[in-house]
Amino acid sequence: MVIPRWRPVVLSLLAILLVWVVATVGYTLARNTRMTAEKVKAYVESVDLSKLPPDQRAKAIRGLADKLNALPLEERRRARFERAAWDWFGKMTEEEKTEFVEMTMPTGFKQMLTAFEQLPEDKRKRAIDDSLRRLREAQSRLQAGAALLDPRLGTNPPPPISPELEARIRTIGLKAFYSQSSAQTKAELAPVLEELQRVMESGRPFRGR
Repeated sequence: MVIPRWRPVVLSLLAILLVWVVATVGYTLARNTRMTAEKVKAYVESVDLSKLPPDQRAKAIRGLADKLNALPLEERRRARFERAAWDWFGKMTEEEKTEFVEMTMPTGFKQMLTAFEQLPEDKRKRAIDDSLRRLREAQSRLQAGAALLDPRLGTNPPPPISPELEARIRTIGLKAFYSQSSAQTKAELAPVLEELQRVMESGRPFRGR
């Protein structure tokens, strides 16, 4: 029998224990349900897209798009950097590629492109420079982390997009270039567009230096 004067102490300890158990269970559930780049990669590797019938193929592609869209920012960058979906993308038809790119682009990116094209040339240049810089920084972090696991990977990540693609964006204009591009090129351009949208949403291009 608990001595009456110790009862509040015991009840407090039990309450703390209960809170700890609930928090631990909640954290475990959140960790297990949280979408990651590794889970996306495992999903791609678990299914041979080329062997699926049309109805299951469409469902699988939709499922992959949903998983990519559920990724948090850093995990989405990682999935792009590691090209987690690239194996499937290479097996898609042109129509499937186009639909997949549209499904996995951020909400409102077309409106962002319109707003971007309305900026003065110097601010458009600054926004693209900021986007590429942020992408390079993110890739460097990811590459450094990968190199810790496997030193053979090195610490010099490839550029976010090829110099040729960057030059064409700056010459033709981003919106016009995107509308004229193939699904393959749009997929290669996707990381830049996503980063540009974050830069635009930050309001930096609309402020003075």
